[in-house]
Amino acid sequence: MTDNPDGKAQDRKTGLLDQMRHANESSGRNRAARMNRHPQPPVRQVTRFDELPEYQRVMTQKIGAQMAGIGNPFYRSHDKAAGATTVMSGREFANFASYDYLATNTDPLVNQRAKEAIDRFGISASASRLVAGERPVHVELEHALAKVYGVDAAVCFVSGYLTNVAAISCLMGPQDLVIHDEFIHNSALAGIKQSGATRRLFKHNDVENLESVLKSLSSDFRRILVIVEGVYSMDGDIADLPALVELRSRYGFWLMVDEAHALGVLGETGRGSFEHYGIDPHDVDIWMGTLSKTTSSCGGYIAGSQALADVLKAEAGGFVYSVGLAPVLAAAALTGLEILTKEPERTARLRRNGALFLKLAKEAGLDTGLATGYSVVPVIVGDSVRAVQLSNDLLEEGVNALPIIHPAVPEGMARLRFFITCNHTDEQISHAVTVTAKRLKDLQDRNFGLGSIDFEKVMKLLPMNQMAGKP
Repeated sequence: MTDNPDGKAQDRKTGLLDQMRHANESSGRNRAARMNRHPQPPVRQVTRFDELPEYQRVMTQKIGAQMAGIGNPFYRSHDKAAGATTVMSGREFANFASYDYLATNTDPLVNQRAKEAIDRFGISASASRLVAGERPVHVELEHALAKVYGVDAAVCFVSGYLTNVAAISCLMGPQDLVIHDEFIHNSALAGIKQSGATRRLFKHNDVENLESVLKSLSSDFRRILVIVEGVYSMDGDIADLPALVELRSRYGFWLMVDEAHALGVLGETGRGSFEHYGIDPHDVDIWMGTLSKTTSSCGGYIAGSQALADVLKAEAGGFVYSVGLAPVLAAAALTGLEILTKEPERTARLRRNGALFLKLAKEAGLDTGLATGYSVVPVIVGDSVRAVQLSNDLLEEGVNALPIIHPAVPEGMARLRFFITCNHTDEQISHAVTVTAKRLKDLQDRNFGLGSIDFEKVMKLLPMNQMAGKP
């Protein structure tokens, strides 16, 4: 063996590689032995993506819409920042399709702080916060969120969707039970699935039904988590938080409240569900929310006890193994929280506008479902095809509102969702309601909807069926 340092380093490297190869060879021999004990299966054919039933479903919708002469309302491209108004293809619209509840997206102070963050930190954190991605603005944002909720600590993630997936899958496992409102967000469902926990649902906002589930199942599991939303994004109603807190005191579960559409919306100063009901924020174990609505940034957060934050920062894969939140986004969100705190009149204007929209919509005979007149007001149309066409008709009238159709909601419950902001004017709200009622009535009078589509012809035009007919 050579005596020079470079030679010794090379010897160590060679020894390590030999160990790795030996481990791989041993594993390979064992795998080969197992395979030789069983007959080899036939060679699998690669499945083409255009053979997937998911693709056929997409094409069915696309071809059906084309046959009915319905334009695609989704992926509309905006020419500038979207708030209460927006510009698409050079034309201005009253915009009811963005989450900019407190008009922070175009606020000069938010833009200024974001630019300052770029000048100081660049665009990306460039690493997981655990190793090299930590920046002072991350800590400042988490402190500000904890202060808003009146709890010990908060943890920020790079997306709202990831926040639910990472937190739920970190805290819950196969020995545990998650019970959720039947209208909970898809991200929570994804987190439950990844956790391996048993999943049960309860009827929407029905605390008695939740208690019946708890009575029948609670003794069988290690941990129990109940998940609700502060403001439900599809229906615009709010969780019965006092009743849930009372139930928590008797059954000992963790209570998680998704505040994505509640922060900046509920409560006298916009601090969310706990302020709205006047309850102690410590009576909720996990406050979850997104940074893309009221704070007009991107990302998500969990707020609660210091122990909860410590566990997530050490164990949640979506935090440990993900790049840190971009500093510019953290700075924008931090400034949005500052505006929320210093200008409660924005929340007051939002509350007034939501109430006005709901009042006018009901007077116009529109079906607003369960809406309570806060940040989200749906107009239930029923038929998915009719909902899509109504959205396109409203665009002609200068109103941008998007449809929610099957399978996102059950067929028969398709709707347009109107997101209200503090900057919408009375004229914009009145015009939107008036033209919605007018255009919907026209579609109903013409019986325009799913019945307008020849689905037998649609099926013949699907790519797989056309290919099957070729020699």
